Order: sequence, then structure tokens, then C-alpha cells
Amino acid sequence: MAALELLMQGLAVFGLLLFLVLWLMHFMSIIYVRLHLHRKRSEVKLPFAQFSGVSLLKPLKGVDPNLVSNLETFFTLDYPKFEILLCVQDQDDPAVEVCKKLLGKYPGVDARLFIGGKKVGINPKINNLMPGYEGAKYGLVWICDSGIRVKPDTLTDLTNQMTEKVGLVHGLPYVADRQGFAATLEQVYFGTSHPRSYISANVTGIKCVTGMSCLMRKDVLDQAGGLVAFAQYIAEDYFMAKAIADRGWRFSMATQVAMQNSGSYSIAQFQSRMIRWTKLRINMLPGTVLEPVSECFLASLIIGWAAHYVFRWDMMVFFMCHCLAWFISDYIQLTGVQGGAPSFSKLDFAVAWFIRESMAVQIFLSALWDPTISWRTGRYRLRCGGTAEEVLDV
Repeated sequence: MAALELLMQGLAVFGLLLFLVLWLMHFMSIIYVRLHLHRKRSEVKLPFAQFSGVSLLKPLKGVDPNLVSNLETFFTLDYPKFEILLCVQDQDDPAVEVCKKLLGKYPGVDARLFIGGKKVGINPKINNLMPGYEGAKYGLVWICDSGIRVKPDTLTDLTNQMTEKVGLVHGLPYVADRQGFAATLEQVYFGTSHPRSYISANVTGIKCVTGMSCLMRKDVLDQAGGLVAFAQYIAEDYFMAKAIADRGWRFSMATQVAMQNSGSYSIAQFQSRMIRWTKLRINMLPGTVLEPVSECFLASLIIGWAAHYVFRWDMMVFFMCHCLAWFISDYIQLTGVQGGAPSFSKLDFAVAWFIRESMAVQIFLSALWDPTISWRTGRYRLRCGGTAEEVLDV
């Protein structure tokens, strides 16, 4: 009995600490978003003509309905010295024709097309980018996914953050306004749960970076072995960021979000993506196994039980009130990331929020069930420490 009582006391302490940590994360992310994102800049930190040259590496595979409009935003960037390096793995990929049309439409833009890639490891993105990286002529490289769209001043915003001691500038992932419930679900996730973890990690000194839009110092990457050094990993963005941090460089976040605008999306694709990311986090950071207790419903149950045990409060009343407070704070954060009211109604938000929160544990369990991941055209088995091997079907 004494041992059971001690265990219950320990669980109660854990629940109360969980409450403090999670709400500190809520407040940090909400405040950071309000103070840092979507800031209007009347002047830049350096004279415009003195900005460093930037080599944009664009990995492309396949064509979706938004690819042309997304890519075109990079050809209209308002920046004095940059080049666009379009990288396509296969000669018969329809993305090749899209690139050729844009190159013809914007002959005044310094842009080149690389076809064929270079096999240096198991990571298909790195293999695709290698020729472009080797041909890059500027000291800053900007790796930006195919589904991202930008504003004319996005590159200026990124380079503004690349100060003397900063080695990497990254954008907070978000999603553009699109039609359909799947788009709403993605926007809710990338406006609530994801930025809460992403921002609070970076604010507290934990290096948390996604590779959707990253501006990096090429000489620092070369010191780490260049892109080829990261070809053995599927989560190359994590290890590139780690290599830069290990060499004493700081990170900075852009004031503009990394705006995802893929023309191909569905609830099933969203689930598959979340499961893949969770598998990668579990493989690289074992502490990820505690991730489910940071989700609203499970956290509210644990904290509600702790409040009942310590303060004799009604557990279910506390659970409902805690979920409501979480829901409200998530909406406040979403409007901050969006830069205003979202394009969907509050009812749509409530439904998408409830479904997303209900999916969280199922996604985590699915990630634990199968150690392999499917990405692009390959299937890979993850190894401890972040490396992987390609699974070849016989």
C-alpha cells in the first residue's frame, strides 16, 4: 500500500509539472508569434546593394496543380543578387517542362536547370540537389521545397536575419489558404500544435528546424563535409542544423512563415506525413516517446487526475475546462501565425481541431507499429541514430 501511495504521489507531481510545462509552451509560442512574425520592416539592416549573394536550391519531383504558380514566385523575388538552381532527378519528369517554360519566360533571372542528380547516399532529396549544390556560386544557400510559395521580399527577410553570428535562418512552416476540409486540417495543425512545439523548443535553446525553407552558410556546410555528408540520413535537415550548431553558429527564425502551397493534399496524405515525421523523431530523439502526453486530450486527463488527487477537484469538470482553455489558446495562436483571422469559420476550426487532436495518439501508435517509412519513390528502414537503409522489394 505504501508503494502504491508513493506511486500515486509521483504521478500527481508529474501531472502538475506537466501542466506548468505545457502552459509555459502555450504562452511562449503565442507571445513569440505576436512579437516576431509578420513584422513590418520600414528599413533593412544592410544597404540593399550590399546583401550577400544567395544560391537557391530547388528540389523538384513531379507536378501538382500549384507547382507553376509556386515556382514563379521565386522568379519574381525582389533581391539584387541570387541564382535559382532547379534540380530534377529524372529526364522524363514533367517538372522538366515546367522549369524550361519558366526559364524562357524569365530570361533575365539567373537560373539553371540540373537534370539527373548524383547518387551519393540513400536520401533522394540530397541526391537530387548534389549537382546544383556543386554548381552554386554564392556563399549562402537556400534550400526550399517545391511546394513553398514566397513573397517578393521573402529572401530579403531571410538575409536580414543572417547576422554575424547566425549560421542558419529557417521559416516556421505554415500552410496557405486552400479549399476543402483537408486544407483546413493542415492549417489547424501547422497553426496550433506544430508551432507550439517548434517555437518553444527554439526559444529555450533546443535546435528545432524543418528543411522546408532554410538559408545556410555554404562554407559551414562544406566544413561539415558538404551535402554528401548528410546523404545517409532521411531527416537531413535535422543533421544539417546539428552540424551548424556544433560549430558554434546560432539559428534565427524568419519573420515570414514558410508558406506551403501544395496542390495535392488529402486527409490520408496528412496522416501519412505525420506518421513519417513521428517515426523520424522517435528514431533520432528517444524522448519523443513522451510526445503523446503533450497532446490536449491525454494531457488534460493526466492533469485532471492530478488536480483531483491533490486538490480534490472534480476530474471531469477540470478536464472539460482545461480542454476549453487549450482550444481557445490554440485559436489565438492560429490567428497569430496566420497574421489575422483564418479563411475558415470558427465552426470549421472547432471540427478540424477536435479531429486533429483525436488523431494524435493513433498517429503515434501507427509510427511505433512499423519502423519503415515511404518517401518519394522509395521505402526505407530507419536505424538508431537517424541513419537509414533502402528497402528493396524483391
